[in-house]
Amino acid sequence: MEVHYPASFRNRFLASVLDFIIIFLVTGSISYFLYGVFYDGENYYPTDILGLLYTLLLPVLWSGYTLGRRLAGNRIVRIDGRKVGIGTMIVRVLVAGCAYALTLGIGLVVSAFMIGIREDKRAIHDFIAPTYVTTKEPT
Repeated sequence: MEVHYPASFRNRFLASVLDFIIIFLVTGSISYFLYGVFYDGENYYPTDILGLLYTLLLPVLWSGYTLGRRLAGNRIVRIDGRKVGIGTMIVRVLVAGCAYALTLGIGLVVSAFMIGIREDKRAIHDFIAPTYVTTKEPT
């Protein structure tokens, strides 16, 4: 199991920021047209589930890419080189998210250091769901 062309911290951070902006603008706009409010910070609307679906399903359907990852030039792949599946993405996003929440964000900080320091650039969520982020195009 070898990691090929791992994405740097800066590259992964850029992809996360771009994905956040895309999710924020799209779900906020849909929410505004349906409910008359872009975001109010207190209420959750059915459109909020779209962000989760975007994060879980788009990499499965698009060879590990989300729009932000595509723009930043990185994608998620399984450690064995295969495309990610829905099970892998659920573990990567939901289970790892719970682990980060249970550690009150300390796990997220540790993951950031792991991406910056480790040669394979893998974070805690990459180990939980055997994945890594690469800059290599799919074949």
